[in-house]
Amino acid sequence: MSGAMVAGTLVLYTRIPSLTKLYISELKLELTEMVLDMVPAVDDVMPELPSATGPAIELPKSPF
Repeated sequence: MSGAMVAGTLVLYTRIPSLTKLYISELKLELTEMVLDMVPAVDDVMPELPSATGPAIELPKSPF
């Protein structure tokens, strides 16, 4: 029984780093998807460019 317990403990300790990396990568992917869903697309936020512009603005003349 103690031999099986030692073997099980060794297997568990050798698998912890790979399980942790898998969990962290899944968590990063899920957080990235959540943030991308929360942030609107750039095309939706940017105003449209004007099709025509008005006359140039003249600077006021100095009285001196």
